[in-house]
Amino acid sequence: MKLIVGLGNPGNEYLNTRHNAGFVFIDQFTGGARFSPESKFESLIYRDKDVLFIKPQTFMNESGRAVRKVMDFYKLSANDLILVHDDLDLKLGEYKIQTGIGPKVHNGVSSVETSVPDKNFLRVRLGIDNRGELGRVVSGADYVLGKFGKEEAEEMEETIEEAADELLVALGLDGE
Repeated sequence: MKLIVGLGNPGNEYLNTRHNAGFVFIDQFTGGARFSPESKFESLIYRDKDVLFIKPQTFMNESGRAVRKVMDFYKLSANDLILVHDDLDLKLGEYKIQTGIGPKVHNGVSSVETSVPDKNFLRVRLGIDNRGELGRVVSGADYVLGKFGKEEAEEMEETIEEAADELLVALGLDGE
């Protein structure tokens, strides 16, 4: 079984924020599937055959706690984990799928890294930086909690589609 975790913050006030790019990816990847709340995992969960999708409901900084609960219950290893998250180190429209490499600073990723025994899990890093040179005066923390503009949301949707296609190939789930 594979575990695909989208990072984000629960609650309507965080819908469509840059920091919720992991949730957006999961929703788009699953075609808007209906997730079930699972309090014992502190997550929203959807299962499709041998793939378990979760959206932790612990808030970003505590995401690792939810991930660990699911991994322990299903006896999963770091090799089974795919973490999807926003990344300020990448420009909007860029993404990287890598093992063991993440952004310099990301509290959600750090929480997961400290909660699982091996940091060499697969990450889908979704670029969200669209501040330009003059806009860098906005702190990263403030910027990630801002909402995507219409054009940004469209670009993110295209990026997610490309990343999802590449992830399916990497996992051998593309049907070919």
